Amino acid sequence: MVPVTENSEYGYVILTGSCTFFLMSYLSHNVVKARIKYNVLYPKLYSDDPETGTIFNCIQRAHQNTNEALTPFLFFLAVGGIKHPRVASALGMTWIVSRVIFARGYYTGDPAKRRRGAFGDLALMGLFVTSLNCARLMLGWHWN
Repeated sequence: MVPVTENSEYGYVILTGSCTFFLMSYLSHNVVKARIKYNVLYPKLYSDDPETGTIFNCIQRAHQNTNEALTPFLFFLAVGGIKHPRVASALGMTWIVSRVIFARGYYTGDPAKRRRGAFGDLALMGLFVTSLNCARLMLGWHWN
């Protein structure tokens, strides 16, 4: 059986995917700290406290929103990286950095400030395109 990729540069993709562990640990740690600070006990996901609930909920949403996007991100990174490892890795790191900026903007309690990390959507779209192109190349479809 032939491996999907023999390109040693795929190591960049693996390193980038591994960095999501640090991203998710950072976001999770902030939720745990906020649970303690704002006294939001498990199993509640969100706070209904009128004074501090907005801040906690913003911290929780930054984490949850990243969780929601993580599966397609990792899929597009892994697949797009087969044929485009450096491009996929650069786009992946851009997305990871954007999620930190997104979260820090959200942590202010003003949800509009999460848009500071919106450039990550372009990185994710780029990863989607690398995945489609990888499929095209593997299927032998050529542009005429």
